[in-house]
Amino acid sequence: MPVLMVQGCTSDAGKSTVVAGLCRWFAQRGYSVAPFKPQNMALNSAVTVDGGEIGRSTALQALACGIEPHSDMNPVLLKPQTDMGAQVIIRGKVLGNMQALDYHAYKETARQAVLSAWQDLSSRYDVIVVEGAGSPAEINLRENDIANMGFAEMVDCPVILVADIDRGGVFAHLTGTLDLLSVSEQQRTLGFVINRFRGDLSLLQGGLDWLEDRTHKPVFGVLPYLHGLTLDAEDAVDEQGEHDGAALKVVVPLLPRMSNHNDFDPLRLHPQVDLHFVRMGERWPQADLVILPGSKATRADLSFLREQEWDKQIERHLRYGGKLLGICGGFQMLGERIDDPEGLESDAGSSDGLGWLAMTTRLVAGKQLRNVQGRYLPTGTAIHGYEIHNGVTQGPAVQQPMLELEGNRDGAISNDGQVMGCYLHGLFDHACAAADILAWAGLRSVDAVDYHQHRNQELDRLADMLTASMNMELLLARLQV
Repeated sequence: MPVLMVQGCTSDAGKSTVVAGLCRWFAQRGYSVAPFKPQNMALNSAVTVDGGEIGRSTALQALACGIEPHSDMNPVLLKPQTDMGAQVIIRGKVLGNMQALDYHAYKETARQAVLSAWQDLSSRYDVIVVEGAGSPAEINLRENDIANMGFAEMVDCPVILVADIDRGGVFAHLTGTLDLLSVSEQQRTLGFVINRFRGDLSLLQGGLDWLEDRTHKPVFGVLPYLHGLTLDAEDAVDEQGEHDGAALKVVVPLLPRMSNHNDFDPLRLHPQVDLHFVRMGERWPQADLVILPGSKATRADLSFLREQEWDKQIERHLRYGGKLLGICGGFQMLGERIDDPEGLESDAGSSDGLGWLAMTTRLVAGKQLRNVQGRYLPTGTAIHGYEIHNGVTQGPAVQQPMLELEGNRDGAISNDGQVMGCYLHGLFDHACAAADILAWAGLRSVDAVDYHQHRNQELDRLADMLTASMNMELLLARLQV
């Protein structure tokens, strides 16, 4: 079975994008192909067809393959809750919260989960494209490594190294990373891919010749900087360009443990929406709509929001007639209290909510993981998305729900219609539902944006770029495909 692992010299070198492009390239040529990421650390996640949870970038790669995401594709997912600890998800299911040292000791057990998932996935597909995490040259993380070369050594798979030339130092990144690998790891490294190049390729040729001469390994391709590429990211938060004055102004406070910020990708693309993430210390801009995002540590993020005095900014926003929407953890913040008696997200305790909806939330063990469909109740428009949350929300506010999902009520709308929220992620992914929610926020004459179609077009664009910029014939020969 052909297997290729893509590792990066740094975080954000472009591993996820290259893997997605390779997956689409193989799928276009009739291969049965699947992605695999042994270990991922990210707050953006997706619900799988088997009711598990994996990193969002891996789910995008499954889309590139034309298949449903499965928990076998990302057997270890770490969702940071503090600087020292994370929620540990094994083969799609929550194991519990661990501090960094505890997880390091647990890695041998995690290794077995990775190998088991790998064996199961490998039995179902003809080609596997594997993505590493961070860099294989992190000396302090090499012991019991299951994310990069440790995994490659376990399953004996070839590797290509990706480096980002746009940030500078690309030759140092590639040669330095290679030098820090063991002899066997160097031998399994087939060659290099240079990512995000701008300019005249002939001016780079001298450096490419030097790199190949020094390492005796080929440069499989120099990938151009793809302007305007918009695909699900693991952690990066981006905004759009400039808009005219008529655009609907949407503000999202950037919380330390914000999760599933890909909820806002369709808004970034929308020609009539000016999306702005407010960062710590920034001046709060004028807005038509404020959206409180999901959070992996809701009470801690709520405390941070208050420390920034953003609660007062939102109160002023509402006083002047603006609209407020909460998604998942942001929805919980809109209520009167959040209780976490078991310390599922942080220290056990309770926090006062923002008090704009008459409801309380209690965090309980047993994460809700569902792909669901239903209706946006104010207009009856069909909607579907996914739920990833702990918590049961109760109170008078939920008697006026925002959604009906497979026969169940979800969310709440204030009596004056100015505030609403729900647990559903993916609210803006589908054109008709997004149009109705944006119309509630004040946007008239709404243009439809088909985000699903956009993602597939971007994946095709990646595959076309690989065809034009990579020596795929040489790569396939090295893989013996």
